[in-house]
Amino acid sequence: MAKLTTKGRKKLPASSFGLPGERKYPMEDAAHAVRAKGRANQQYAKGNLPLADLKTISAKANKKLAK
Repeated sequence: MAKLTTKGRKKLPASSFGLPGERKYPMEDAAHAVRAKGRANQQYAKGNLPLADLKTISAKANKKLAK
């Protein structure tokens, strides 16, 4: 997995994030998509992420992983 620096993250288009409006859960490649899905599941289990956001992130990650 390529390291995503702050500078690199800022250059990513909003569409590369699981939650584009908040620019959270970056998914620049398949490895980041897997990690975003894992982090989203953790946050949902802790009660910090609504189910709708979890579904959005999972769907976007699955789409990225299907490529």
